[in-house]
Amino acid sequence: MRAATGAGAATIGRFYRWRFLVTVRTRFVLIQTSHAGNVGAAARAIKTMGFDDLVLVAPRWPNVLRREETIQRASGALDVLANARIVETLDEALDGMDHLCATAMTPRDFGPPTRTPREHFSRFRGPTQPALAPSAAENLPQGMAFLFGSERFGMRNEDVYRCHVCLSIATNPQFGSLNIGAALQVIAYEWRLALGSFPLPGATPHSAPADAAQVAGMLAHLQESLEALGFLDPQAPKKLMPRLNQLFNRASVTQEEIHILRGIAKAVLQQSARVHASAQAIEGVASASPDQKLD
Repeated sequence: MRAATGAGAATIGRFYRWRFLVTVRTRFVLIQTSHAGNVGAAARAIKTMGFDDLVLVAPRWPNVLRREETIQRASGALDVLANARIVETLDEALDGMDHLCATAMTPRDFGPPTRTPREHFSRFRGPTQPALAPSAAENLPQGMAFLFGSERFGMRNEDVYRCHVCLSIATNPQFGSLNIGAALQVIAYEWRLALGSFPLPGATPHSAPADAAQVAGMLAHLQESLEALGFLDPQAPKKLMPRLNQLFNRASVTQEEIHILRGIAKAVLQQSARVHASAQAIEGVASASPDQKLD
């Protein structure tokens, strides 16, 4: 998925949204990052969404990729840290990218339009597909770069102005401060959705539905156990078993559930047999003659 390491290295994504395949190189750029932990958090966020191209522009710590806090916050995304690059200028970080997305909480009076990530990503169209909104649709980029500014002062205006859009995450107006790692995670997630999200982890395969014969066999087994318990009078069963039949039909029981119910019925019958045997033994002792008891 990743191109050769170097100035042009970038993650390759596949765009599925409109049922066509286009490669999209995706890069995340942190500008003058001052906290090592945020670099690790960024690496983790990128990896969880299937990306791996991280570039740092003039970070505070020259050895930030090897600092203990960075490694701890990466939480296992060590391959992203190993492939990350440190450059001195933003121009170097953006080499090969043709669509630049700034990130900022406050819209600028001048510069690119401000949009939410989802709104912006929905504007793209494939080369052979009709635009969903012809007046606003944009061609899908070959290289997508997401820029994040310093924790202390955010992105500089001149860096924002060179971008095609300013992405802003809708937050609580009274408390809109987002950590870089959190903001990056949200944007990486939205971009992953646009590219075609990963399938959810496979659940345990569903058991096959029980057929009529299996349900009937289970009901017969259950009826036997209910009679052993004294709950069902075989001489006057009334409509208990037909009602249970309807209950299990509505529930659409599976073969596995049939096995469970028959296991319960078996356990009831076994316990009932033990109780009955114990009762007979006690009755036999009680009815024995005094001489027999002494023996």
